Amino acid sequence: MQGCARGFDGGSCYVAQSGNCHIIGGIGCGGQMHGLVILDENDSVIRPAILWNDGRTSHETDYLNNTIGREKISGYTANIAFPGFTAPKILWLKNNEPENYAKIRKIMLPKDYLAYKLSGVHCTDFSDASGMLLLDVKNRKWSREMCEICGITEAQLPKLFESYEKVGNLKPELAAKLGLNESVVIAAGAGDNAAAAIGTGTVGNSCCNVSLGTSGTIFISSDEFRLDENNALHSFAHADGHYHLMGCMLSAASCNKWWLEDILHTKDYSGEQAAIKKLGENHVFFLPYLMGERSPWNDPFARGTFTGITMDTTRADLTQAVLEGVAFAVRDMYEFAKKTGVEVTSTKICGGGAKSELWRKMICNILNLRVEVPVSEEGPGMGAAMLAMVACGEYSSVEAAAKSIVKVAKSESPDPKLVAKYESCYQKFRVIYPALKNVFGKIGG
Repeated sequence: MQGCARGFDGGSCYVAQSGNCHIIGGIGCGGQMHGLVILDENDSVIRPAILWNDGRTSHETDYLNNTIGREKISGYTANIAFPGFTAPKILWLKNNEPENYAKIRKIMLPKDYLAYKLSGVHCTDFSDASGMLLLDVKNRKWSREMCEICGITEAQLPKLFESYEKVGNLKPELAAKLGLNESVVIAAGAGDNAAAAIGTGTVGNSCCNVSLGTSGTIFISSDEFRLDENNALHSFAHADGHYHLMGCMLSAASCNKWWLEDILHTKDYSGEQAAIKKLGENHVFFLPYLMGERSPWNDPFARGTFTGITMDTTRADLTQAVLEGVAFAVRDMYEFAKKTGVEVTSTKICGGGAKSELWRKMICNILNLRVEVPVSEEGPGMGAAMLAMVACGEYSSVEAAAKSIVKVAKSESPDPKLVAKYESCYQKFRVIYPALKNVFGKIGG
């Protein structure tokens, strides 16, 4: 084998190699977290998957957090219930589709179903399992108490692996169909955010990655288990065998897409941003809660708003407010992370939104962190391929793979004057959601 592995994330793939590559030696998967994929006794999918951004489980989330109790749930899993997590979806299925609930023989996550189809092994990894609200994250094992609450057994859950471990080999019939060798290794892979962190080299203590994709995340790796006592952030296992804190906002780059394409009816992203001249001086603020919000508010009824519009407001002001609103929301999550004692000095950045130099500059100065752009833009796909390379034995560890493969293309350091301007803006932004929270509860439906 010449150090070649293929990584998949959703519909995209990435091939990583450390030499002259002639054959595929391993396949790793990364994919959207939390989605409920259920199989029957014949391993057939019972119903369409319920995805990460589905907010139908508000009743079940309330039951877990307020009837069972946040303290108990957090004690079992290191996290409280969020509407997007998998366990509330299982309870929703039990309450609303009992006939499908009764058919369940195996519960999986989206990327794990792909790994199962490739290898024939019902598997998941610790990073993705962390977001199911079924895993005792600190002790890296399924939670017996959460299984009992959801009315399921451990036998219905997939086998747990580290993200960089081999779960099996490519099934012979698939190898023949794809023109690959039967010796191809299938790695456990990782949830998309953990895979992105590997792909951007966010490995080691207090390393940070900000992702501006459809959703937005801040991901801070840690050698040791950390618990956010405010339950605003998730305490999850990392794909490198350690842990991380993660905040996830449901709408990030999707806010900009909505604003430009659906409202302004243009796809000229760079042209609209070119009109933005005065950073840190905007009088308009945007709450980016177009699908409710997860971190740090855990509020499915939160909604998007423009605040501060006057007769002087321009089209560019509103576009700027959308970009800044997402960056301010990332800052909200970062503030909770700092309360756990983490010390971060720089962050990698990835995702479609990271291609915007203007947006990167906003992130840099609103968070007051040096922002580094990796050479590879394929964060999750690259990370999945790197995990496959470790599973194949090409590298001794995830850390070694990251050190060898991940390179920084460019970086930007904060401007003290702009940091000060944005600090004043952020202090205004942070009072808007608390003031409107009760209003959202009345109009959210």
